[in-house]
Amino acid sequence: MPQTGTGSIARPGRRIGALLIDYVAATIIATGFLGYDQFALPGEAGLTQFAPMAVFAVLQILFIPTAGGSPGHRILGMRVVRLDGGWVGLWRPLVRTLLLVVVIPAVIWDADQRGLHDKAAGLVLIRA
Repeated sequence: MPQTGTGSIARPGRRIGALLIDYVAATIIATGFLGYDQFALPGEAGLTQFAPMAVFAVLQILFIPTAGGSPGHRILGMRVVRLDGGWVGLWRPLVRTLLLVVVIPAVIWDADQRGLHDKAAGLVLIRA
């Protein structure tokens, strides 16, 4: 892969920006359509406290195989691809998203700045 420009591995600034865009969108969807109340006290929220994270996961799982990345990825000019260039399929975005929701694999990178969640799924986030 090239070191810079189109096709290079996306750097942390873009990744974090995309994550914020996706999570804000998920929170807006959860608040507007699912009745999530972000200001409810912890005991009052019940299972709806997980609504934004569930919406976030659904956005990732649906958009990666169909649009090549989440809305945040696409807005910031990135794509999620397989290392061999093939279609990402359905199970890879699922594995990637489950590990992303756990958080730890996403914040641990290798020398190429690929998160463990991408490595485990055989994917890479590149600049489009």
